Amino acid sequence: MTDVTGRLMTPDGWPVTGGTLTAVDATGVQQGRTTSREDGGFVLAGLADGPYTVIAAAAGHEPAARTVAASGGRATLGVLELPRVGGDVLPAPGTWAIDPHHSSIRATALHLGMSRIHGRLRSFSGHIQVADPLENSSVEVVIDPGAVDSDDADRDTHLRSPDFLDVAAYPEITFKSDGLTRLDTRHWRVDGVLTLKGVSAPVALDVRYRGTGPDLWGGTRAAFEATTEISRDDFTMAWNQSVLAGVLAIGRTLRIDIDIQAVRG
Repeated sequence: MTDVTGRLMTPDGWPVTGGTLTAVDATGVQQGRTTSREDGGFVLAGLADGPYTVIAAAAGHEPAARTVAASGGRATLGVLELPRVGGDVLPAPGTWAIDPHHSSIRATALHLGMSRIHGRLRSFSGHIQVADPLENSSVEVVIDPGAVDSDDADRDTHLRSPDFLDVAAYPEITFKSDGLTRLDTRHWRVDGVLTLKGVSAPVALDVRYRGTGPDLWGGTRAAFEATTEISRDDFTMAWNQSVLAGVLAIGRTLRIDIDIQAVRG
């Protein structure tokens, strides 16, 4: 008897929990059945030696099948990828409102030339206008800089001061796109203008599309992740302290990581 092992994953590397694995022999008769664990792993235990087709299925995912020869007490299917339903379907034309409760904007800076410190911008709103053709789509976002949160109250007070965000004088950060380039079905570049601390400068977002699907409330959602880097000097946030020759307290470059869920209006 042979145990067949493997792992269910999405194409972007997330484990598929609770998926069903069914082993069917050459005559089409089911010989084994199991479910995937929290880490996506599974074991089809006690199969008689011989060829099988293993069918994998999970709610919200496209099914997949793979053949395996059971022999020698243990065989492996490796990783079976189950794409999410709608994962390659582009968002439908219309207005998609950004859901701030299921989205995040995070900034990361180098500290003392060695480690990284992170801050979240916890209050923002915006919408994505999906057009046909897709290249005519647009996005607008408004961010409250006063809601910056770096897990340290004193540092947050400094970040809100004129040395950095100057929240009293500039109570909004805005981003407005002015161009979209599709690199492939899931990878886009969004060009736009970021206005921060009274300065407007071009910024390009590297955007990955994570798919479209139903939510728990009868709506339809689309998911995206985006990254970019900006220079603090470009937005008059040049405050710094020199610790040693050539070593600054805070790096001049900020990495911005964005995760977005948008709800179709």
